[in-house]
Amino acid sequence: MTLPPSLDQGQEPAPAPAPASAVVFRGSKMLCHEYSLVLEARGIEYEAQEAESSWILSVPSAMRHRAYEEISRYSVERGVRRSIPETVQPHPGAAVGVFMYVLILLLTAYCAGNGTFGADWLSLGSLDAGARGEWWRAVTALTLHLDQEHLLGNVLFGAVAGIAASRLLGPGVAWASILGAGALANYVEILVTPISHRAVGASTAVFAALGLLSGMAWRQRLTLRERLWYRWAPLIAGICLLTLLGAGSAHVDVLGHALGFLLGLGVGWIYIRTGVPNHRDPRTQIMAGFGAVFVVCAAWILALRSHY
Repeated sequence: MTLPPSLDQGQEPAPAPAPASAVVFRGSKMLCHEYSLVLEARGIEYEAQEAESSWILSVPSAMRHRAYEEISRYSVERGVRRSIPETVQPHPGAAVGVFMYVLILLLTAYCAGNGTFGADWLSLGSLDAGARGEWWRAVTALTLHLDQEHLLGNVLFGAVAGIAASRLLGPGVAWASILGAGALANYVEILVTPISHRAVGASTAVFAALGLLSGMAWRQRLTLRERLWYRWAPLIAGICLLTLLGAGSAHVDVLGHALGFLLGLGVGWIYIRTGVPNHRDPRTQIMAGFGAVFVVCAAWILALRSHY
């Protein structure tokens, strides 16, 4: 067998020719850079260079069709004009609602710590699945805490969530909604847990506030011309916060947190669907706010009367 002339003469084989490239874009430097990032994210080799008065983006010939497809898909998404969410003028008075929230929690903590009226407030007001006929426990349990750390955490997180909800809905409607969702979550928990279950804390209402905000933002996003992840981002963010802050040791009331979040989520969805944030009647805010305070006071009166 005879060898090829090149090898027969002791010469090294000629290097293989460089793979041919194909131009997939020619235009401005800004767009060239933008499309190169798309190709880089998809793992497609590319070369960007300036040619006379424009920039060109080239890829190996074998990747030409895939590169065209990725750039075309990105161009379509880029060309869709994003909808602008409807702006809601912030409601005034958020500080008033937070002040009442903090005052109620601190006043209850003081009375429980001192045994005011000679009563065991923790025993009378805690969530008790064995006392399902005492509906007021669903409300009173939201105002009780086991220690200072428990109280401080709910004061801080509740104040932040409450301010945000108050600016969107008004302080009266916001706190009445948070109280209602939290109390309903507690009552559902009474019905579905074993009779030995006990729980206290405003955290159920705090997560109801988080659900309220997530539900409102989620429902509003779903009506916009956005990509899928943008529309579902508020719900995903709310669930992430619920998972991060609402679960922990064995002493954390995970079921109560989850129920509060879910009920708040539903309330927020309905509010955006029915246009509640646009209602700015001060009388509604005052009535809702006084109604929330009245429910808390009435619940504690019933709880204390059961002691005598």
